[in-house]
Amino acid sequence: MHISEGVLSAPVLITGGVLTAAGVYLGLKRLDNNRIPLVALISAAFFVASLIHVPIGPTSVHLILNGLAGILLGWAAFPAILIGLFLQGILFQFGGLTTLGVNTFNMAFPSIIVYYIFMVFKHSKNKKIIIIGEYLSGFLSVFFAAVLVGASLFFTGKSFLKVAELTVAAHIPVMIIEGFITLIVVEFLRKVKPEMLEEFND
Repeated sequence: MHISEGVLSAPVLITGGVLTAAGVYLGLKRLDNNRIPLVALISAAFFVASLIHVPIGPTSVHLILNGLAGILLGWAAFPAILIGLFLQGILFQFGGLTTLGVNTFNMAFPSIIVYYIFMVFKHSKNKKIIIIGEYLSGFLSVFFAAVLVGASLFFTGKSFLKVAELTVAAHIPVMIIEGFITLIVVEFLRKVKPEMLEEFND
């Protein structure tokens, strides 16, 4: 779901850069030093998961794990994802440096949304509701990311509308898969290390 260089208009690139800078600032400001190793771990997982691309027409799909990043890191998902995308751009030419701000925002902002969604579901006394919340956190994180990528293309030029629609449609299988991955990982952590799922009081 990386947007390559030379595609987006200057206003979209600038807007993405400013929003990402704000997100990274908030993420670093609220980051507990004790969670820095976890941020590095999630950034590495995001980096590896995003490397395997499956081409579908003019776009490609891959695992993102931004929902899991949001649940475990809160606002610190912004710097974690930024680092992962930066390394991918430098080492493998996925995305690029000029689109780094937009790509980071498109992946990280959905992480923040599902973080708050998860925290609402997490406090339910109904186990089924909690499981639904865990699944939706993974599913919706990819859905929102695909929508933001589509919006980035659309606001660059209406001629990208078909590509934007295809991007969202192509990621439906990824949404379903990431929903289950997030559910499985969160349930595992709930049993072996529940403190990792604590709400951030910042």
